[in-house]
Amino acid sequence: MKPRQKRFALIAVGVIALAGAATLVLTAFEDNMVFFFTPSQVAAREAPQGRTFRIGGMVEEGSLQRGDDGTSVKFVVTDTAHKIPVTYSGALPDLFKEGKGVVAQGKLNDGGVFAASEVLAKHDENYMPPEAAHALEQAKKAQGTVVQ
Repeated sequence: MKPRQKRFALIAVGVIALAGAATLVLTAFEDNMVFFFTPSQVAAREAPQGRTFRIGGMVEEGSLQRGDDGTSVKFVVTDTAHKIPVTYSGALPDLFKEGKGVVAQGKLNDGGVFAASEVLAKHDENYMPPEAAHALEQAKKAQGTVVQ
């Protein structure tokens, strides 16, 4: 092989290795990326079917039902425009309450029920997850109510 051919082969191997590494990194990002959706977006079928995503809003008053096993719960997440039923099995955060902000991560099943694998609640009196606050604000604007 001539030096020119050796140099070309080395560059080609380097480009192939770089492309392979980039493909692995992008695949890892895609697998670990979790998007946020509002109940209105889920109702409009904008949320992915069969993939993990986050849903956020307010826990509807009177919707919390605890299972007989002590760990499973059912509740409804709303953005005041639409409501999505949620099921969860596990320990809820101490600050989880009806009428308060929540973000749940999980998958939407075929029956339209969100099966949560993780539930996050606000951590003090003035905090609501930014995505949930924005979603509620947008839903109220869409309904024509004044947001304060």
